[in-house]
Amino acid sequence: MKIDLNSDMGEGFGRWRIADDDGLMDTVSSANIACGFHAGDYAIMDRTVQLAKEKGVGIGAHPGLPDLMGFGRRNMAVSDADMESMMCYQIGALQGIAARHGHRVTHVSYHAAFGNMANADEALALRLTRAIATLDRNLSVFCMPGQATERAAEKAGLRAQTLFLADRAYTTAGTLVPRGQPGAVIHDLAGVRARVKQFLQDGSVTTIDGARLPVRAQSILVHSDTPGSLELARAIRAEIEASGGMLTPACQL
Repeated sequence: MKIDLNSDMGEGFGRWRIADDDGLMDTVSSANIACGFHAGDYAIMDRTVQLAKEKGVGIGAHPGLPDLMGFGRRNMAVSDADMESMMCYQIGALQGIAARHGHRVTHVSYHAAFGNMANADEALALRLTRAIATLDRNLSVFCMPGQATERAAEKAGLRAQTLFLADRAYTTAGTLVPRGQPGAVIHDLAGVRARVKQFLQDGSVTTIDGARLPVRAQSILVHSDTPGSLELARAIRAEIEASGGMLTPACQL
């Protein structure tokens, strides 16, 4: 079984760093690179792309809202036209840097509130995926299964690659428990590894209230800003390999 392990990277700014991107790049198979709006800057983007190229890690754009102070996790009053423009701006910036290093952007993964806004509005979700298709019809879109972004990607003729979020709690409806609620973010090493093992064995996750929820996914995500993210990523990779899985960049699945 081939499966991707991905993480959000380049989410610092200037001299500040959020996570151990060097260690994560040795562990994951795909990186979602912040493009300067919610985090990241041109120098961090350049270094992250170069590192991914050296390590054979697939890369994708990780567009977010223009909210450095809130790390892109706060809702903002932004028009659909602005959402489309800012997304294309961010993807284009990463494509340019990737080309300089002989690497290629192969997917798009919305960040936080940006993704939540798309999933809350079918028309916006479709507008965004159609815009992605004008940039490169070979780009895939990372998304949770059954949400508006998955449906929109398919309507736009793009490949939707579904995610299992190893470090986030699920509701019985298949959505994520909102950040800030108890148990929403899981950073217990044994707990995360058990969740991944369950997902790999029978394609399910245990929800926050104890129900067993089917999860249809091709890639496992661990957030780099989750406490202990590098150790979590290493544990997830170990569980994948112990189960006989082969870690494979999303673009090769």
